[in-house]
Amino acid sequence: MENVIEVKNLTKEYKNLKAIDNLSFNVYEGEILGLLGPNGSGKSTTINCILSLLNYQSGNIKIFSKKMEPNSYDIKKDIGVIFQDVAVFNELTVYENIDYFCGLYIKDKILRKEYVFDAIKLVGLEDFVKFYPKQLSGGLLRRLNIACGIAHKPRLIFLDEPTVAVDPQSRNNILDGIKQLRDNGATIIYTTHYMEEVELLCDRIIILDKGKIIAEGSSDELKKNATTVEKITVELTSITKEIIDKIETLKNIDDVYINDNIVVITYKKDANNLEKLIDLLKDNNVSYNSIFSERPTLNDVFLELTGKDLRD
Repeated sequence: MENVIEVKNLTKEYKNLKAIDNLSFNVYEGEILGLLGPNGSGKSTTINCILSLLNYQSGNIKIFSKKMEPNSYDIKKDIGVIFQDVAVFNELTVYENIDYFCGLYIKDKILRKEYVFDAIKLVGLEDFVKFYPKQLSGGLLRRLNIACGIAHKPRLIFLDEPTVAVDPQSRNNILDGIKQLRDNGATIIYTTHYMEEVELLCDRIIILDKGKIIAEGSSDELKKNATTVEKITVELTSITKEIIDKIETLKNIDDVYINDNIVVITYKKDANNLEKLIDLLKDNNVSYNSIFSERPTLNDVFLELTGKDLRD
């Protein structure tokens, strides 16, 4: 596949902090790449360096096989950027906002009108073209923000947390629109803290921490490399220290987490763990309301790799 982005040996330092540490990766044509990491991992700094919005100490960045620089307007016209913070004009209607941003790149009025209506249809704003931003719900405002960033039909799109604080219906609309952008030929860099979105959308995932890549691959590939192979969740009618101590003596257990009457047990090996846990509960006359087993999710892998400590 053709490289759309090439990042080689990128290093960015802020005084005593190395935000990006000799980072190298490629982004391929037509894929959705999930760029993940905890707060402070270097995601935003990496994106800003790629877009030439930040200077960096060393490294090389190419987009569409050309060196990316602050004045690379021939490259930038084929890029769409949708940041987390909504950036539209309150004094313009939905249509006028999209037309304005599209007009920064598309001067032909007839073609621009076609592009604007394509963007409106993509994000489902057909019934709101004459509305002003202050009249829109949070979900509609997010969809307007996306339309403004992609109306000029860019070949490369950066989406930063596009579904933050929106209702499920708006989220589904946004995710469907992102898939359609990919199906129409766009290459997409996607950042989010919602791991279920990553599993649904992304062809490939890069997890950053402390400015370095700590894992890379598809969702299935990352989950296969997890040390946790099974997670059992059981809701007990009551919990005693005695039963928890007995659960912890079972083989293959990696961790036992308790929240009220919910016990979550993670295992490093898969060997009839559910059956053995049920037998232990029956032998000790411990009743439960529900019990189920599941394979590790991408969220489990993410926490395993980056830790459970809170980040600033």
